[in-house]
Amino acid sequence: MLFEVAILENPTKKEAEEGKQQRLVFGPKAVVAADGQSAAIAAVLDGNDGDKKIECDRSRMQVLVRPFASS
Repeated sequence: MLFEVAILENPTKKEAEEGKQQRLVFGPKAVVAADGQSAAIAAVLDGNDGDKKIECDRSRMQVLVRPFASS
């Protein structure tokens, strides 16, 4: 199944109060996987290859997964 995965970093409470918004740290990227959880894991693991290293506070990381319907 085909999924699109993106990773956002949410601002801290203080940053949000100062008007800072979420930051896109990865994607969106197309991923083929059996389910949404597998797609998210694959994107995170593949995102740390070479110069594409995902650098963010993992406690503020939000992984978004969108499935594409098959016809």
